[in-house]
Amino acid sequence: MKKLTLSLSAAALAITGAGVAYADHHGGKQNPDSDGDGVISAAEHSAHADAMFARLDANSDGVIDAEDRAAHMAARAEKREERRANFFAEADANGDGELTAEEMQAAHEARRAERMEKRGERRGERRGDRMAAMFERADTDNSGGLSEAELEAAREARMERREARRGEMWGGEGRHHGKMHRRGGGMRMMHAMLQRADTDGDQAVSRAEFDAAVDARFARMDTDNSGTVTAEERQAAREAMKAARQQRRNQN
Repeated sequence: MKKLTLSLSAAALAITGAGVAYADHHGGKQNPDSDGDGVISAAEHSAHADAMFARLDANSDGVIDAEDRAAHMAARAEKREERRANFFAEADANGDGELTAEEMQAAHEARRAERMEKRGERRGERRGDRMAAMFERADTDNSGGLSEAELEAAREARMERREARRGEMWGGEGRHHGKMHRRGGGMRMMHAMLQRADTDGDQAVSRAEFDAAVDARFARMDTDNSGTVTAEERQAAREAMKAARQQRRNQN
């Protein structure tokens, strides 16, 4: 089953992601409530499923399989590299190929200001001491500036420290895996969704299998069988997902 999980992860994320979207009334790209009335109709559900499948079926061959996953992973990697390069270029104010502590501080403050503006927040608290410590750790050759390689190494080290803390928090390996765990309920939920979706066991999710899995999830949330999913039903689905995750954590 490990091979199946690796080859069809994108499909599982889509299926579990559909449930998260229905359970989340805050909107965004994943929100199928296209008219914003707080209710997911059958037509909205169908349109959302169409868009999801088209997005995941990268080569448009009618199934979601390992080739599609590879294409999506490559596209995400390319975007990450582009974002990193853009950040470095923007932060390197004098264009000397290294980031000074001042340039790093200015870049992070600019990013924070943008986030605050988008969220409508005005938090003026600064973290100068923390930034200075981070810079000192990253400047491994003590040159007073950060190269792109040092910046990337620091980012990877920070991610490793976060994962280590998460492992300690949940009692060791296999209990928590960062963003992958939080989005869609983690690998165990993904595994279960794949088993249900790939009904013929061919390690690919066809459109029929995809629709059946998403429709089944919609039906479970439509507790009054009205053909729509209300805000209250989405709230109930969200609470049920949280309770299920907590139960799995307690069992492990």
